[in-house]
Amino acid sequence: MIKKVLITGGAGFIGSNFIRLILKKYPTYKIINIDKITYAGNLDNLRDIKNNPNYKFVRADICDYRKVKREAKNCEVIVNFAAETHVDRSIIKAEDFIKTNVCGTHNLLEIARESKIKRFIQIGTDEVYGSRIGGRFKENDNLNPSSPYAASKAAADLLALSYFTTYKLPIVIVRSSNNFGPYQYPEKVIPLFITNLLKNKKIPLYAQGLNVRDWLYVEDNCRAIDLILRKGKIGEIYNVAGYNYLSNIQLTRRILNKLHKPEKFIKHVKDRPGHDFRYAIDCSKVIRLGWQPKYNFNKALDLTIDWYKNNKTWWKKLI
Repeated sequence: MIKKVLITGGAGFIGSNFIRLILKKYPTYKIINIDKITYAGNLDNLRDIKNNPNYKFVRADICDYRKVKREAKNCEVIVNFAAETHVDRSIIKAEDFIKTNVCGTHNLLEIARESKIKRFIQIGTDEVYGSRIGGRFKENDNLNPSSPYAASKAAADLLALSYFTTYKLPIVIVRSSNNFGPYQYPEKVIPLFITNLLKNKKIPLYAQGLNVRDWLYVEDNCRAIDLILRKGKIGEIYNVAGYNYLSNIQLTRRILNKLHKPEKFIKHVKDRPGHDFRYAIDCSKVIRLGWQPKYNFNKALDLTIDWYKNNKTWWKKLI
């Protein structure tokens, strides 16, 4: 029986959506949210639940051993969302990604081991597999990360698995495809394009926009993480995919159409270094566990656009 959960990076995009889902679904759970509050961490993401008696926020870096260990006391579960995630920023300065994603994860693993945590959920990414032209990566496929961000996440996953093998720490890894939805910081492509267009600004599209991504609505991902937390097998990896494959130009045109903007709003920019062509992961394993996405892509994109339209005060402070 889970009573107390430590969530790291809970003021970020996926973490805040997960906390909201858990508090609603499990009203007896006590949630401790540890977040450093970098540029992408935002307490406004959880303003609606900040006075919930079962919720506590602690501002801390996951590299702060003493502070995190104190908060981990009596927790049965750690879910690690804390990470630097923006590929472009990792290309400019990889140091922050190594510190948080690798050293920070190591710190959490040590705390989990010493605190005898019953389950540690490491939140990963499909980017660790690298690119492929056709087919889909499965959980046991080799890792081939291209960016410093993806490499740091791959290192974190391997560290977690080593703690399972060596120390029998109850690790489960979740790797999802590109998430989108409410509360996503507007540096990522979907909220960036939506907010730019709402301001009548052009949208920057890498090269000709032929790179392909698989899109997953954040609520569906959070539901998958919850299921894996409860029913996933210790020591295993679970991919979570949306199976919504779109080239960047296709995605751009959909957003333009929904916001009634012409293609002259597209500004083609120089491609980024090491830009993976296509991400694709197989999520048969989590489907067998009992998960299915609730939202189709078109409906989820409508919900996302509506959220940014209706929450301009949230994002205008950020850009």
